[in-house]
Amino acid sequence: MTHLEKLAAIRELMKNDGVDAYIIPSADPHISEYLPDFYKSIPFVTGFTGSVSTVVITQDFAGLWADSRYFVQAEEQLKGSGFELVQLKAQGMPEYIEWLGEQLPQGSKIAFDEKTVSVLLGLQLEQQLAFKDIRFLHSDYVGQIWKDRPALPAEPAFLLSEEVVGQSVESKLAAIRKSLAKQRATFHLVSSLDDMAWIFNLRGQDVGYNPVVLGFALISEDAVKIYIDKNKLSFEDQQKLQNQGVEMLPYDGLASALQALPPSSSILIDPKRNCYFMYKQVANGVKKILETNPSTYLKAIKNEVEIANTRKAMAKDGAAMTKFFKWVKENIGKIEITELSAAEVLKNFRAEQDGFVGESFNTIAGYKAHGALPHYAATPESNVSIKADGLFLVDSGGQYQYGTTDITRVMPMGNNTDEESTDYTLVLKAMIEGCKARFPKGTCGYQIDAITRSPMWDYALNYGHGTGHGVGYYLNVHEGPHIFNASATPIPVELGTITSIEPGIYRIGKHGIRIENLVLTVKDESNEFNEFYAFESLTLAPIDTTLVKKELLETSHINWLNNYHQLVYDKVSPLLNEDEKAFLKEMTKAI
Repeated sequence: MTHLEKLAAIRELMKNDGVDAYIIPSADPHISEYLPDFYKSIPFVTGFTGSVSTVVITQDFAGLWADSRYFVQAEEQLKGSGFELVQLKAQGMPEYIEWLGEQLPQGSKIAFDEKTVSVLLGLQLEQQLAFKDIRFLHSDYVGQIWKDRPALPAEPAFLLSEEVVGQSVESKLAAIRKSLAKQRATFHLVSSLDDMAWIFNLRGQDVGYNPVVLGFALISEDAVKIYIDKNKLSFEDQQKLQNQGVEMLPYDGLASALQALPPSSSILIDPKRNCYFMYKQVANGVKKILETNPSTYLKAIKNEVEIANTRKAMAKDGAAMTKFFKWVKENIGKIEITELSAAEVLKNFRAEQDGFVGESFNTIAGYKAHGALPHYAATPESNVSIKADGLFLVDSGGQYQYGTTDITRVMPMGNNTDEESTDYTLVLKAMIEGCKARFPKGTCGYQIDAITRSPMWDYALNYGHGTGHGVGYYLNVHEGPHIFNASATPIPVELGTITSIEPGIYRIGKHGIRIENLVLTVKDESNEFNEFYAFESLTLAPIDTTLVKKELLETSHINWLNNYHQLVYDKVSPLLNEDEKAFLKEMTKAI
């Protein structure tokens, strides 16, 4: 079926049910960012492969709502599909709800698969469209037309030892129960896969890039039930979970368990991390407490074992990055290097490191104008050759059995312009400004975001994405609850959290520059004014300095860069051979 035929087939099903609008979110029953193939409905229907978007279909319009990261990609991929790009004004906002309110007549009917809509979004749809007396229908039209839909994953899963994660399942459950008691919750539903993985020291390969396992958990004061395909686990791991008081039940058994909850009880449900379908299964009379999962806060604060292991992963990753830079510099102009082949070579250098499991996300290797697309992913159709000219941006990361990495570097390939040099220096200055920030306890992410952007604002420059996101421990590369962006999210930056700092400048049709390090929040000093925190740079990889305009940097930025490069050399050089050491020595020399 072509995309036009799929659109026509969905409209026919809508007509049969008297449905005026059909919504397809980018989600699954766990409200995941990265989806199992079974739930990749938007690529199937429209051809658009970006990781965040929403589709709305009516009888006379089919739109895909996406933010500025995807404008160019969406315009290209939607050609001839019957779908139009609708440009979101604000990242992460469901602006199509307002559009539906304007377009649909009184008493209309809207359909969507409740398993792919978060509780938050389901309630928002109900509330914001109440003035039109909208009726809602739970229906998966995509599933009805997807004849060869992939099966749900059945990959093996495994438990991590306490030596690797630094904390037992029992102590994690105790901390969660303490939070539940404080919030007077009898039960707690966990659907988010990274929370599941963290609570039960569980890892798997059900979702690309994220080492997680499909499953739900229902936690109470005296029982823990997980709904999972237990055949994914070895007999030994099943026994270990049972010994920790965890009962395993079939993956599809959660709905009936929620329907059977005692009416006088209460249940804590995270509205952003649970689906609307499961929320609606909760028995009548049960009080619903809509709050963030306790594990989301607990998971973000890394323990000493996780921090020590992450430092080890960063050194290994830095060695792989150094080898990659050397390979590119030595081979450019001699052999054909493309965006895709470069990404493959980088993956192979990471794979040489012990404990490497896979990439932590799809590598963004963008040459020249492609670098100006913040979430560009090369395809065989878009893939271009890299020449000894312009800028080459590489945003990549690895999953190791002892940590998760995420790093962006820009390689000047030659014949660089004065504009490229200025932009590069200002992005580097902004990244350093964020990394060297000292701030009082209680500071929130939007304050770090503003500190980081300040050197670019001085030149009336800005970027459309956030400055940073939390990063998991051998888990999801995007992790909450804190975030460094412009939204006034009232979540303080806590000690032990790992966050990216990644400012950028994007000139459409020309070049993109983003430089990214991961940082650990550490204690700085205490005085009569407050307890102050700072960042330790965890990422250990050289930053190319050939384009740096020293006159645009202050002494503090130059000192930070030189000290950082000395640290990189000290930590990474023992993992390299003599040629590679000499190359790293040159890349990390003081400016």
